[in-house]
Amino acid sequence: MFAQFALHERLLKAVAELNFVEPTPVQAAAIPPALEGKDLRVIAQTGSGKTAAFVLPLLNRLLGDGNSKQRLSIRALILLPTRELAQQTLKEVERFAQFTFLKAGLVTGGEDFKVQAAMMRKIDILIGTPGRLIEHANAGNLPLDEVEVLVFDEADRMLDMGFAEDAQRLAEACGPHQTLLFSATTGGNGLREMVAKVLKDPQHLMLNSVSQLNEGTRQQIITADHNYHKEQLVDWLLANETYDKAIVFTNTRVQADRLYGKLVAAGVKAFVLHGEKDQKDRKLAIDRLRQGAVKVLVATDVAARGLDVEGLDLVINFDMPRSGDEYVHRIGRTGRAGGEGLAVSLICHTDWNLMSSIERYLKQRFERRTIKELKGIYQGPKNLKASGKAAGSKKKKTDKKDPKKATASKRKTGPRPAGKPSVLVSADGSAPLKRKKPAAE
Repeated sequence: MFAQFALHERLLKAVAELNFVEPTPVQAAAIPPALEGKDLRVIAQTGSGKTAAFVLPLLNRLLGDGNSKQRLSIRALILLPTRELAQQTLKEVERFAQFTFLKAGLVTGGEDFKVQAAMMRKIDILIGTPGRLIEHANAGNLPLDEVEVLVFDEADRMLDMGFAEDAQRLAEACGPHQTLLFSATTGGNGLREMVAKVLKDPQHLMLNSVSQLNEGTRQQIITADHNYHKEQLVDWLLANETYDKAIVFTNTRVQADRLYGKLVAAGVKAFVLHGEKDQKDRKLAIDRLRQGAVKVLVATDVAARGLDVEGLDLVINFDMPRSGDEYVHRIGRTGRAGGEGLAVSLICHTDWNLMSSIERYLKQRFERRTIKELKGIYQGPKNLKASGKAAGSKKKKTDKKDPKKATASKRKTGPRPAGKPSVLVSADGSAPLKRKKPAAE
């Protein structure tokens, strides 16, 4: 029960109003030390309830004894890597603060600069992305000397996006404060350096390892011969799997646009989201998916963070993500809050090594799956290697036994029947390639 925490009565009232009954593991672990004012480094998977784990202690601290009602200054700063995640967090803060006098504001790119500057003079809690906040700091619009609580949410992703220097500069601009740092993964050296610089004598809470993805999510791979084959597999999965909403991830904007066009032409209600889209289009894509106006979102990794859509139960990796952490963030979109989900990765010969390295990173083995109607030639290098060894061994034995008989046998075989050329398809599926005859022929 949330009543076990030493929270202000107005916050407990909001928690009850929102039907929060039992705290999640990350909330149970992080809220007590955060209420004591300790710096925290928390590693918890996406969808585990970590937003409430830092929002409730933050609000409790700002409420204090209620005597600070007349203060007009930024007393808490929450940094996030993307606009979508910042917007989502603002809504959560407003929900928990609904019975208090505390006001929150949002500062991200794509909005009027002067309006944001005026708004920041009237709020207690500032939520934003590092890049835009640095612009305001350079313009003299961002007084942070009275900040009491600083939160880094999705800190690992923030560093991946190149915000390390901006985030540290903002931390240095804050007055004496408590720092709460949350991430979905342990990150690399960059995150460790950031922790050392921004946290003072922190308490470390590891609520999950990267291998503990959402328990309700099945993880599968399907081998494919080339990109055109992958497109056929996407069509089949979207037509035959049971889902309310789905995301198809690609690694490039060009592939996202191409796949989106093919889906729309086939009558699929879809939308596309990538870094070239402006804020209006990005918001429209996510809103339509949440509202059910579209069932499928084709996206690059720009959508892998800050996307909390109820009923999202199918994730397809058209391209394998480039790292294990990115895989975790993509797959974290589904199977949330105890729900069930399916994650399918499409693997051709250029993806296999990356897929294998992600399996090792997660200490898992993905379920192998075959779609009978679309079974391809490529089944992975191990199978090919094994069959190649067997064939080579057999040939060698025949030649050794009697080279003359082998030559005679070769002559009897004769040329291939007309009209049955042996062909392979190029990697992108754009053109057939004639297969070279083996040396033995």
